[in-house]
Amino acid sequence: MKNNRLFGILYLLLAKNKVTAKELADYFEVSIRTIYRDIDILSSLSIPIYASKGKNGGIELLENYKFDKSLFTEEEQKEMLFSLQSLEKINIHDNHLLGKMKAIFSTVDEEDWFEIDFNSWENSEAHQYNFDLIKEAILKSRVLEFTYFNSYGKTSKRIVEPLKLSFKYNAWYLVAYDREKEEGRIFKLMRIRELKLLEETFERRKLPKPEKIEVPMITKLKLEIKSSEAYRVYDEFDESIITKLENGNFLVELELPENAWLYGYLLSFGEGLKVLEPIRIKEIIKEKLEKSLNNYEN
Repeated sequence: MKNNRLFGILYLLLAKNKVTAKELADYFEVSIRTIYRDIDILSSLSIPIYASKGKNGGIELLENYKFDKSLFTEEEQKEMLFSLQSLEKINIHDNHLLGKMKAIFSTVDEEDWFEIDFNSWENSEAHQYNFDLIKEAILKSRVLEFTYFNSYGKTSKRIVEPLKLSFKYNAWYLVAYDREKEEGRIFKLMRIRELKLLEETFERRKLPKPEKIEVPMITKLKLEIKSSEAYRVYDEFDESIITKLENGNFLVELELPENAWLYGYLLSFGEGLKVLEPIRIKEIIKEKLEKSLNNYEN
């Protein structure tokens, strides 16, 4: 852990030129005293790092410092490049830094061995704009204001202190301190509208615990899915819960939380899915299909 932090400090200094001990302590979630001990260790490795006091003081490297790759093993160098490459894919840090580090480690001509693309298929400019604005707010400790649509269909104005971006399953979320609620909250980026970056700054708080989420009832399901939906069956379900039926269809037995999301998910299969059990869910889906059909009557 210490070695990772030492490289992290060096990496941040190469990217930002100068940072304060407090910024480093907050970033790595350690004490300022620990940061100064790390600075002493880096200095002992002949890295020209120094701290200056005063209003514009901070920790920085001597100008034109040449990175000594012999400080790290070949395996450590590969791990560093892997981390930088993954960060570059989501534009979290300076895009030019990966190229610099590749040059230092003599891997300029190597092909990237993996690729991550977090963009949605529609590649919405508005969503990219929000992402970039939130990133700026987090890095500069600026307050955000936006309109939010929650999962219950309610709309509200929010003023928050953004703390971090989090990618869960297939969506981006903003973890922030909600000033009105006076607690930590999680906001799905796709539901954020009218986003504004305010001039006001804030002192970064320790990450609060996320808002309490009511856990829905878990329901055991038995589904018959048509063979034409094979691509979704193999994409979305573990092989251990799939049984191939004699008619070519699939029997899928699983447990899922029962809420509005579940009903919408089952309906997304259209005519390709039939709920076998429980009967209660079967009747709910049938009723929803009938109501949907009524939209097309007359």
